[in-house]
Amino acid sequence: MSEEMNGQQEAASERVPAYSWYALGVLVLVYVLNFIDRQILSILANDIKRDLGVDDAYLGFLYGTAFAIFYALFGIPLGRLADSWKRVRLMTLGLTLWSGMTALSGFARDASTLSVARIGVGVGEATASPSAYSLISDWFPARLRATALAIYSSGLYIGGGVSLAIGGFIVDGWNRKFPSGDPLLGLAGWQAAFVAVGLPGLLLAVWVATLREPIRGAIDGLTASEDPHPFRGFVRELYTIIPGFTFFGAAARGWKSLLLNVVVFVGALAAAHMLTVALGSGQGAIVAALGSALGVDLPIVTDQWLLLALGYYAVFCWASALRIRDYPTFALTWGSPAFLCTILGYGTVAFMAYSASYWGAPYAERTFLDVSKAELGFLLGGGGAVGGFLGVILGGRLADALLERFASGRVWVIIFGLLSPVPFAVFQYTTDSWTLFVVLNIVVSALAASALGAAAATSQSLVLPRMRGTATATFFLATTLVGLALGPYLAGYVSARNDGNLSTGVLATLWITPIGLALLITASRLVPAAAASIAERARSAGEP
Repeated sequence: MSEEMNGQQEAASERVPAYSWYALGVLVLVYVLNFIDRQILSILANDIKRDLGVDDAYLGFLYGTAFAIFYALFGIPLGRLADSWKRVRLMTLGLTLWSGMTALSGFARDASTLSVARIGVGVGEATASPSAYSLISDWFPARLRATALAIYSSGLYIGGGVSLAIGGFIVDGWNRKFPSGDPLLGLAGWQAAFVAVGLPGLLLAVWVATLREPIRGAIDGLTASEDPHPFRGFVRELYTIIPGFTFFGAAARGWKSLLLNVVVFVGALAAAHMLTVALGSGQGAIVAALGSALGVDLPIVTDQWLLLALGYYAVFCWASALRIRDYPTFALTWGSPAFLCTILGYGTVAFMAYSASYWGAPYAERTFLDVSKAELGFLLGGGGAVGGFLGVILGGRLADALLERFASGRVWVIIFGLLSPVPFAVFQYTTDSWTLFVVLNIVVSALAASALGAAAATSQSLVLPRMRGTATATFFLATTLVGLALGPYLAGYVSARNDGNLSTGVLATLWITPIGLALLITASRLVPAAAASIAERARSAGEP
């Protein structure tokens, strides 16, 4: 009887409080809105292309690089802030910012203004996942963490799907009622859609602000003391990623560090120039404006490669500074081959997935001419949402189940998410059947989504609780700087060079599959030992 009571007490102690599930539900809503604001650009792409006179390469840049670089780079200091400040407050402020900038996108009259607004959305959304991943890791025990993170991640697919349905409905209805723009502000349908999805986020921010902040690390028995000066680390991190100021940071570490920093900076800009010339692109608006302001002729560099070069350079600067200031965190992230192979391997999944999900609606609109935008958005958005939701939930559950049997079980789920969508994507972007395209959209969405929960949980399992926000920001560097900043743009670039052939553009991204497979097979061999030696490696790196 005593043993039975002890077992019941132990089981009760392992139950997850109802509040944790409630809070997770709120975070899912935040992530849904996150991806509505991000993904709605897909259903609006052809309208923006027509009204602003841009090409597919720019549309890929707008969705990918303009958003991704600032999302990734600000994710670094904001991830650090999530490790030291109130995560609920941080998410509330970020939600307010990105919702406001989404609404502002609706008032853009040219490509430059729209690009600036998308940059603002990227900065605001950079607060969401570092805060959410850290909160979820403190609300749920390790045995349910992949499942909880997968449920949170389902907001990605729900939001992405809902955005297409909402966007198509608003654009069709608005343009029917106001074919020349509304009489008050002259907004076109795509502009009204941005405003309509941006404003609700301001109300949701009030709800998020009511969530209770959990005790950091308590659920793992590794309670971390509260940082008395949380913004000092944030400012230091911000300082290390701003080009120009980064030279002073490097100089403080010695002349060798400064020399290496300058070499990397010049090398990054040279690479951007060579890529611009090799791909036959012209001068970007940012470089042209800077040259005009300085009164000099600067080398020909597109905005795509300039921002990407500065992004990679800034990440190098941040990682170099992290190595000096917080070597234990550096050792368990940048210094861990298991961690790097995992996040870069998932980055290749994102490379293809972001391309297919973004270009799906514009491709269908150009290919299936008898389908209305509202119908297209509803079927593609709804199908993508259902497929993505089922894929990420089942993938998360499978990852947890396999982990109990194999130490590398989660990594094999990521490999499945990399390989399984490929043949279906080939059929999807070559069929002339609208019905088959919709069905394959569901299948591809589900299979690609299966990898996310496993990848996120694996990255979290390789660091200490106090490092989770930084680990999340580093994880999203791979998904953004490899996946989002390159995949959609390269698909759009190939399309623009082939008379707007998006089928060729999207399928051109499949070349990255062998690279991802090599990285993930390596991760499957390294992760078990790395996960089992976290404490030892942290102590050897100087962790108290």
